[in-house]
Amino acid sequence: MPELPEVETIRRQLAPELEGRTIETVEILDWRWTRPLAAETVRAGLAGSHVRRISRAGKYLIWELSDERYLLMHLRMTGALLFDPPEEPPHVRARFTLTGAHRLVYVDPRRFGTGHLLIGRDGRDAYLQARLGAEPFTPEFTATYLQRLARGRVAPVKAFLLDQRRVAGVGNIYADEALFRAGIHPLRPVGRLTSPQWVRLRDAIEAALNEGIDAKGASIDDFRHLDGERGSFQDRFLIHLRAGEPCVVCGGTVQKIVVGGRGTYVCERCQPRPRRRRVARAVSAADVRSR
Repeated sequence: MPELPEVETIRRQLAPELEGRTIETVEILDWRWTRPLAAETVRAGLAGSHVRRISRAGKYLIWELSDERYLLMHLRMTGALLFDPPEEPPHVRARFTLTGAHRLVYVDPRRFGTGHLLIGRDGRDAYLQARLGAEPFTPEFTATYLQRLARGRVAPVKAFLLDQRRVAGVGNIYADEALFRAGIHPLRPVGRLTSPQWVRLRDAIEAALNEGIDAKGASIDDFRHLDGERGSFQDRFLIHLRAGEPCVVCGGTVQKIVVGGRGTYVCERCQPRPRRRRVARAVSAADVRSR
């Protein structure tokens, strides 16, 4: 699934192509892309709109249009945008024609992606605030913020990082890379991380995301740039997808485990597995006598 670096890469490529143009026509070929709104409602709301700005929040790509209309696109697992493709690609779910005789197509083999049309800034903000927590690279994204949210929770730290309501934009790849950089096991109960560990993890999240952005994203399966080219972050992975290979730090063998249903990569020398806490059982003198 495209994560923050992949969506940011698309945003940076899309902005100079779309900003200042007008959407002339829209074809929506998959009714599921716009639900719960009808495809015709979204098509009518987009056609004729002027593209003022392309922005991003978490994994959402945001088209800021005239008359305070907003198209929020989520690529999910296999969605991709192609600008002026030389040939019609397979799995097209939507087509946009723009001034200047340009064409943008949205392709999505598995059809999980979404396109939500929202009216008004308040509607946009309410939609995003209900779904996204603090985003890396913002003043709100601090070790204190993360530690406060995690207090008292026993879920694995990786599951915590994947919850978009807590950390916006981090997915499976960058959670693995950040936890490895921070030396924290993915199964460690999130409420048991210490303040120094939170500082390391917060910095590691931003470092991993920055490197992903620098490499223009990771293309493992379906992610592509606007011109169909691949990102290169997969060539820089420190831990993700490296099961059975030597750790780049200690030389130990990288393991693959499952955390929250997601394939997870870890070096258990560099990221010590958490010990199980022993639950002490108080035994009264009466209990002893009754045995």
